[in-house]
Amino acid sequence: MKKPNELFDLSGKVALVTGATHGIGMAIGKALALAGATLCVNGHSEANLEDCKKEYKKEGIDVHTFLFDVTEEEEVDRGISEIEKKVGDIDILVNNAGIIKRIPILKMKVEEYKQVIDVDLVAPFIVAKRVAPKMIAKRYGKIINLCSMMSVYGRNSVSAYAAAKGGLKLLTENMCCEWAKYNVQINALGPGYIATSQTAPIRVDGHPFNDLVMTRTPAGCWGKTDDVGYAALFLASGAANFINGQVLFVDGGILANFGYVKGENDI
Repeated sequence: MKKPNELFDLSGKVALVTGATHGIGMAIGKALALAGATLCVNGHSEANLEDCKKEYKKEGIDVHTFLFDVTEEEEVDRGISEIEKKVGDIDILVNNAGIIKRIPILKMKVEEYKQVIDVDLVAPFIVAKRVAPKMIAKRYGKIINLCSMMSVYGRNSVSAYAAAKGGLKLLTENMCCEWAKYNVQINALGPGYIATSQTAPIRVDGHPFNDLVMTRTPAGCWGKTDDVGYAALFLASGAANFINGQVLFVDGGILANFGYVKGENDI
């Protein structure tokens, strides 16, 4: 039996985390890099990529950044070819890039719906399809898709996001069905309500959504980006070699008991 520190050692592995210039994606990137992986990050803005380099540097991480749009097949091919040439073949892929538009169905334009589907569902297909052949050839690979609690239930005004994340859950399972026999593990993460810069305006006492999270989450708090980062490290490690086609929810228990109300259910 290998020692735990050996299982979680990613030295010599090349990881690509899409859109990891901030938030959850950056936490995942840091976790993989601090475990020894050579980290590659893509983005669609040179300014964002330069800013993220400074953030990674604070942790002593030298990140390789690449400018390409994950929704465009030709750009993905060009970007990943550049990674393969400059860094090496990708061993770990995290399809993190994503967007959400909180618009009621009757007010959402078709082009807005399609944009969310393109980024959250089509892009993971494009990137994984480009990366998988070399993983299959060397009989090693880890693909982690960023799903959501909305992969399994709906909420008001997030129809496109929920449709995309629900589809991504099934895409994860289908990738597993086709590629698991080649020793490629394809799993997903389902973050709950996580404290990020984007959620800061609603994470204040008295805000209705903050009250919802605090009372409905059994853990009684928002999650941290590091919580998702370490979960990604687990799925990327040798400890998860026989885990395939699964969604690991990092949600403080909210899906286990969505009817929980802090105080009412406490004994």
